[in-house]
Amino acid sequence: AGAETVKRAVQLDAASRFQESLVCYQEGIDLLLQVVKATTDEAKKHRYRQKISELTFLSDGKYHKQIRIEENATGFGYEKLFQEYLTEIVSEVWVQDPYIRQIHQASRSCEIKLFQLYNFLRFCEMLVKGPCKVKTIHLLTSYDGGSGRSQQLSVLEEIKQSLSNYGVTLNIEFSSSIHDREIRFNNGWMIKIGRGLDYFKKPQGHFSIGYCDFDLRPCHETTVDVFHTKHTKKM
Repeated sequence: AGAETVKRAVQLDAASRFQESLVCYQEGIDLLLQVVKATTDEAKKHRYRQKISELTFLSDGKYHKQIRIEENATGFGYEKLFQEYLTEIVSEVWVQDPYIRQIHQASRSCEIKLFQLYNFLRFCEMLVKGPCKVKTIHLLTSYDGGSGRSQQLSVLEEIKQSLSNYGVTLNIEFSSSIHDREIRFNNGWMIKIGRGLDYFKKPQGHFSIGYCDFDLRPCHETTVDVFHTKHTKKM
């Protein structure tokens, strides 16, 4: 599997499809590292390590892609932004967003609409569907102020319990000083969205197009920056 992945990476590189080739290089490196761990033959280990060194050199270039989402643009659901980076080797995800907490209250029905928490839930649903094999999600956010805190904690606990039914652990931490918003995968990809996960506009109603399908939901203007780092550090 590792050899086929590397072969595909070289082909993509030669075709100037650098983003796809980088994904394949990284996946090939990880597969070869697994082989090294399982191999007792020192000569084979040496050859595999040499190949890993060569692949690391090929994939070590700085990568940066920027996506501009215009005001009221549609077609930018979470799958559109994240799916190509969620390869099968992704097992751990870090989400840093200070606003997985804010609530909106409709003046007529007094119904609480937890849009930002729903956004996080939708993001988790995408991870559960695969093709990645996510086992752990780390969330770093801030507390909601006043009476909203208990509701925030209750919703996050419900999401945590629901994820556990799918074999996924949700670790939640709170900080009063975080400002940056970013999402990291343990295959080295990092995505920074100016508005975090909450770049969608509020739907016009419960039964309006785009309420359920985020690809059809109009967006706020924002910028998405995609980077690749050799090592993904924990936040």
